Amino acid sequence: MYSSPIPVAPDGFRSGFVAIIGRPNVGKSTLMNALVGQKVAITSPVAQTTRNRLRGILTTDAAQFIFVDTPGIHKPHHELGKVLVSNARGAVQSVDVVLLVVDGSVPLGRGDQFIADFVADLLRSPQKDQTPRSVILGLNKLDQQPSDPQEQGAIAASYQALAQEQGWGLVSFSALTGAGTEELLTQLTQRLETGPYYYPPDLVTDQPERFIMGELIREQILLLTRQEVPHSVAVVMDRVEESPQRTYVLATVYVERDSQKGIVIGKRGQMLKQIGSAARLQMQKLIDGKVHLELFVKVQPKWRQSRHSLEDLGYRLEK
Repeated sequence: MYSSPIPVAPDGFRSGFVAIIGRPNVGKSTLMNALVGQKVAITSPVAQTTRNRLRGILTTDAAQFIFVDTPGIHKPHHELGKVLVSNARGAVQSVDVVLLVVDGSVPLGRGDQFIADFVADLLRSPQKDQTPRSVILGLNKLDQQPSDPQEQGAIAASYQALAQEQGWGLVSFSALTGAGTEELLTQLTQRLETGPYYYPPDLVTDQPERFIMGELIREQILLLTRQEVPHSVAVVMDRVEESPQRTYVLATVYVERDSQKGIVIGKRGQMLKQIGSAARLQMQKLIDGKVHLELFVKVQPKWRQSRHSLEDLGYRLEK
């Protein structure tokens, strides 16, 4: 995942940071994975999958994009939620372009309008050195458009009105199929300024492999337990050791209640085995080698409510 030195960029090369923001579950992580061409962010049907500010890197002949995948902006209900939203807002203030992703298979809703208003207010900030230069409104889920042409027209009109009112770019695409993503990259390239390579051209993320391994474990817990253990799960990587034959990984899964521990472990340990097996296969794709994975489950009551516990488990306010 980490390799060559950083070369000198050719004349006219563009580069910059792009924040991918939007409501939970509009496909932000799926989009970043699709653009980068490799899985660097976990995806799940459960809202609020993304907890950390992830950077995915795509380098083309014309530009280098550093995509910042943020937690879905929402009304927080606990300390973890406050940290997530604060970090998402901080990410928006430190990029060159904002890509506001919406579910383009349904009309503009109040949640999307709330985020759009937030971005518009940010652009009006007197601190111009801390605001993005431009915004693109990205209509995801092109593959899930309703069949009725009138319904399609009403949906498109609701977003066109928003884009015209704010003077934002507008592009439709499908993160799932890749349709429209070339046009998206074209629009993003036009909005970046000339600049250097920030990272080696073959790098796809600046996150260490052990962090992504932990996220792959959490992804399988979300996928396999669904609503039974929604967001009460944190994963701590205790040890990662490499040998010529395989990589040994030891990790602890933290939950808030004994009942959740029982769900994650499952009857006779079957759920934990299933989680471990699926996560191990993903890890082996990540490192292109054999992995031996051991998982343990511990209860830490109300960890999402405690700022101290959040920091112990790796969730900090980002500067």
